[in-house]
Amino acid sequence: METAGTAVRALPRPGLRERKKQRTRDALVRAALELIAARGYEGTTVDDIAAAVDVSQRTFFRYFASKEEVAFFVPRLAEAHVLDAARRRPPGEAPLEVLRRAVLDSWDGVNDAVEQLVPLELHLRVYRLIESTPVLLAAHLRRATELEEELARLIAEREGLDVDGDPRPRILVAAFGGVIRVAERRWSTGDDFSVAAMRDLLTLCLDHVGPALAGNWRAGPSPLRRTET
Repeated sequence: METAGTAVRALPRPGLRERKKQRTRDALVRAALELIAARGYEGTTVDDIAAAVDVSQRTFFRYFASKEEVAFFVPRLAEAHVLDAARRRPPGEAPLEVLRRAVLDSWDGVNDAVEQLVPLELHLRVYRLIESTPVLLAAHLRRATELEEELARLIAEREGLDVDGDPRPRILVAAFGGVIRVAERRWSTGDDFSVAAMRDLLTLCLDHVGPALAGNWRAGPSPLRRTET
């Protein structure tokens, strides 16, 4: 009887050509992030990235359609993990909990996947540039909108709803996406840029979605308020 473990071991190993292509792609991603971290997004060109890997511009465009695409390759990888985690949540789980658990439960897997491509610290350095680089922020928000639509359709399907006829999935996901952006913004403008700080802040924000939406704001100070030192 075939088990899940034997099924995984039976998967064919990528051939030599595929492995070489993956190494070139990964090298382009790392070079792009290193250059962007050092020179800024506007100060980095496709030619710079290609030269750092000792390949032609033509080779670069075999892997990526633009500088923006390579710059956001790692965040897109993280988003794919979150989507997969949401799809695996148990039937009957409340929609908001599906989203919350998908983000938090995929956290370690996302970081492991990132570190197979680039140092986590490098990824976080570039990620911090989003808020201060208008073209990056615009691209990030555009993709966030696309991701929200994917999640809304996933939630609607889980709940047996018509996403175009019932606005609740899109409303919920839009509110959830706003929480994520608040956490990202607070992290990027804070003093602690560690992965642990980002996860703690994200968890705190997600845990207070309900109270923030339905609670009495005059009852006491917000647990998200920055502490003055």
